[in-house]
Amino acid sequence: MSKILRGGSTFDRPRWLTTPPMTSPTAAPHNDRALFVLSVLAQRRAGMTAAELVQATGLSQSTLYRQIATLRHWGLVMESDGRYAPGPVSVQLASGFDGNSDLVLAARADMRTLAGQSHESVGLVTVVNDRVVCLEMIDSEQSLRCSFDRGRSVPLRDGASAKCLLAHMPTDQRDAWVDALGESPERRAARIAELDAIREAGHAVTHGEVDAGVWGASAPVLAAGRRLRGAITLMAPLSRVEGMEAALRHMTLVTAARISRALQ
Repeated sequence: MSKILRGGSTFDRPRWLTTPPMTSPTAAPHNDRALFVLSVLAQRRAGMTAAELVQATGLSQSTLYRQIATLRHWGLVMESDGRYAPGPVSVQLASGFDGNSDLVLAARADMRTLAGQSHESVGLVTVVNDRVVCLEMIDSEQSLRCSFDRGRSVPLRDGASAKCLLAHMPTDQRDAWVDALGESPERRAARIAELDAIREAGHAVTHGEVDAGVWGASAPVLAAGRRLRGAITLMAPLSRVEGMEAALRHMTLVTAARISRALQ
């Protein structure tokens, strides 16, 4: 989920993972295919060639070029030296989201308070299809810190953020996601039991599960009717957490509860 930085340089780089879509993009409606291409581009740090996009999306080259032409016409995709990336209208979309998301607006002040109290990094995450997306990030001011870029995403599978979100989904959605993994009956049962325990506890804690040396605690943000909106995740270098686990976990739970109340 995160990376550890020392003085602004990467200390331990994250292992960015990609997973195939839950459904085949070739069977999707025409407009959905264009949006699928845009979502793939949004997940990458650098521009992608047409060949890379064909491999990542599973679309034929001719279909891909039709989707790119539509996206370029509307300013959602731009091309430079044969590589495609999100276009200038994407900036407008991001700005509109920042200024109008009730979740982000409700969370910012409490996230800053948590980061100040804990001296660690704090992220606001949510689920988009089968990925965990970072909506807001408050970085620790310490030279050795964990960080995760706003707008980036990782698979909805491992780590405190993913497990917290999965555990607090409606049971039928959670079970459908677990079934889609195609794991053995024993591994499926173990995963369901772990998610049940996380839901009962009201938080998830992991260390080194996605990135070596990273400890994370995540608590759900719930709107009226206990509807899952996202999660607050505190992340810290494992080397600094010893003896502080309970306090950091409690701070995270209190912060998520405050944001949940503001949304209800």
